[in-house]
Amino acid sequence: MFTDESACNTYNYGDSVYWDARYIHEASAGSFDWYQRYHALRPFLRKYIPTSSRILMVGCGNAVMSEDMVKDGYEDIMNVDISCVAIEMMRRKYEHVPQLKYLQMDVRDMGFFLDDSFDSVIDKGTLDSLMCGTDAPISASQMLGEVSRLLKPGGTYMLITYGDPTVRMPHINRPVYNWEIDLYIIRKLFLNLSV
Repeated sequence: MFTDESACNTYNYGDSVYWDARYIHEASAGSFDWYQRYHALRPFLRKYIPTSSRILMVGCGNAVMSEDMVKDGYEDIMNVDISCVAIEMMRRKYEHVPQLKYLQMDVRDMGFFLDDSFDSVIDKGTLDSLMCGTDAPISASQMLGEVSRLLKPGGTYMLITYGDPTVRMPHINRPVYNWEIDLYIIRKLFLNLSV
């Protein structure tokens, strides 16, 4: 299997210590959505994921994507992240939003959940993070195995990645998962940082 070294730097994105420190350091900056915001992804979510779906958002961080999905009618989103700091911040922020639940968890071992627990799993950068960590192919395989185990038959795994498809496809297109794959390439989101 491949490691996407072109997209990596020296940080270990698969390590909770890195993410806890980052969320503590950036606490005053507010929420951050990796890659794309909900409005750009909405057509894909609406096409593949009904609003009544039980959804698992892996690597939720402090993003507002789940909040935006609830505002758009989604009813049941379980958010998990390796960072206890991010999870605690999000629990407090959304304690009065019953459609959103938060658990600290490593996506490589989600044994807390029973098989076939979710209609959909959304991954916005989590596989990418693991692909930059130590033992990338093993971590990717562990996470994707868990995603496959947790998805109900016919469920949807939506991977939003900036990773090279030729590097990602060998990981997700394994016969053991038996997934039908639709690949869409959308423009990267660029922020205007001029003052």
